Amino acid sequence: MQNDSKNLVVFVVLAMAILFAYQFLVLEPAAKRRQAQQQAQAAAEAQAPARPAPQQAPVTVPRAQALAESPRAPIRTPSLSGSVALKGGRIDDLFLTRYHETVARNSPPVELLRPAGTIQAYFADFGWTGANLPGLPGEDTDWSLAQGQTLSPGQPLVLAYRSPEGLQFTRTIAVDENYMFTVTDTVANLGTMPVTVAPYASVQRQGLPADAEHAGNVHQGAVGWLGETPSLKLLSYRSWRKKGEADYEGRGGWLGVTDKYWMAAVIPDQGEKVRAAFRVTPSGGTDIYDASYLGAYRTIAPGKQTTAVTRLFAGAKTAPLLKAYSNQLGIPQLDRAVDWGRLFFLTRPIFAVLEFFYKLAGNFGVAILLLTVCVRLIFFWPQTKSYESMTKMKRVQPELEKLRARYKDDPAKLQQEMMQLYQREKINPFLGCLPILPTIPVFLALYKVLSVTIEMRHAPFFGWVKDLSARDPTTLWNLFGLIPWDPATAPLIGGFLDGSLHIGIWAILYGFTMWLTTSMSPQTGMDPTQQKMMQFFPLVFTFILANFAVGLLIYYTWSNILALVQQYVIMRRFKVDNPIDAFIRRIRPSSGAAPG
Repeated sequence: MQNDSKNLVVFVVLAMAILFAYQFLVLEPAAKRRQAQQQAQAAAEAQAPARPAPQQAPVTVPRAQALAESPRAPIRTPSLSGSVALKGGRIDDLFLTRYHETVARNSPPVELLRPAGTIQAYFADFGWTGANLPGLPGEDTDWSLAQGQTLSPGQPLVLAYRSPEGLQFTRTIAVDENYMFTVTDTVANLGTMPVTVAPYASVQRQGLPADAEHAGNVHQGAVGWLGETPSLKLLSYRSWRKKGEADYEGRGGWLGVTDKYWMAAVIPDQGEKVRAAFRVTPSGGTDIYDASYLGAYRTIAPGKQTTAVTRLFAGAKTAPLLKAYSNQLGIPQLDRAVDWGRLFFLTRPIFAVLEFFYKLAGNFGVAILLLTVCVRLIFFWPQTKSYESMTKMKRVQPELEKLRARYKDDPAKLQQEMMQLYQREKINPFLGCLPILPTIPVFLALYKVLSVTIEMRHAPFFGWVKDLSARDPTTLWNLFGLIPWDPATAPLIGGFLDGSLHIGIWAILYGFTMWLTTSMSPQTGMDPTQQKMMQFFPLVFTFILANFAVGLLIYYTWSNILALVQQYVIMRRFKVDNPIDAFIRRIRPSSGAAPG
């Protein structure tokens, strides 16, 4: 019994010793390692995915004053003007010199980026982050200009900064003739201890653009090609604000902030594994929208250095240029930044055809006319069959009226007799909808093209049409400019006259051609109320489409004219009376009583 007690004591002592040894030699080191990893990850996440937390939105100052608060290096290219801020090393002052705010000759160039401290500040930021590592350059760092005076194609800027902790930072900024910046950041460790850093880049917008709430069918907000399985990521400003944060991990890709026609996007090395995010941070009554990424951490031994390359696209979303960047620089799907919409399989080809015709004609309005001819030719045969069917129905309309009168109290017999009449005359009443159905997706796709492609912005036609992407500037309420009066200034009703009731010359032309095509179509099977409604539709659609892009009205008016010609020829061939011949007979009685 004593031996058993001694053995039990020995066993307990040994077990305790083993447990203590395991705790001291295995568990505690493992816990410390996990804690260190968690601390490093927490420190990284606190600054990730692309930059330190967005700065507090300051009290706003005029743009000129904000520019004067930092030494600057000018940007001069065929497409851009502006400056690089040496304080913070940011690209935060940019104008697109090839585009103007309005069609007026003296209109200023489009402003894309503006410095922090101004209303609706919008800028690109780059740098390095590291856990518990002081001395990293930030928004208040004063960089020195080591090389170059003006940033232009073939003439880069080289900025330099050395931290008190012995880290030498070099930033080389280059730009091409269009809208692509290349930022090469290098860190050299001149100290005695290794350091661990990761590169970041971000696009930050403080507050919403003026037209954000009136984007219509065009995406504005966050955009990117991201994720382990890359795909297009879109967040409207409203969804972005509601979601607060959206994180993605993957290799390469790109992300940024897009407007209707313009975009600023940061693009990491396509071999770099990154953590990207869209974040919204409320600050002082202003929402800060931040699209950013954090690259992989790397350890720099004493005497060594590391380099990270980031590209910044800041400019107009010209589809061919974006596609060229994708092909030349290996940036995946950059042209998807153009919001082609759900009907992208139609919008892209339609834009390609328009661009082809534009190169031939030199006018996008003429290109729309040529595109319309192509659309009519594609659907020529089915629409011919449809018009023939409608013409036959119009020809037998007197007989149908007799059948209705004869069998008005017997709907089943009436239906039977009508079907027999259709069979004898070889009429398919269901073909009547064919002329309109094929044009609906083309209409929607063309509407999208006119809305999102910058090539249509400020593209003139002839006469008073100076911008195919905007509504017709003329209005019935001042007799199309003959009266020097702006209907929008009318008391109480000015908003309606300039809004819902706005109607220009092209809208009237469209309404007239639609009324004529409706008049040439049979109204068989409709009661008097339905017939009046059909006659009323052209007026309704005239007011609906009057506020659409005038390029769309030109397309539909020209399409109606071509359809009228096609219908008229078919109706003459079948010797069926039509409104055009009836009108000719009224003004020229000697022209004959009937076609033939």
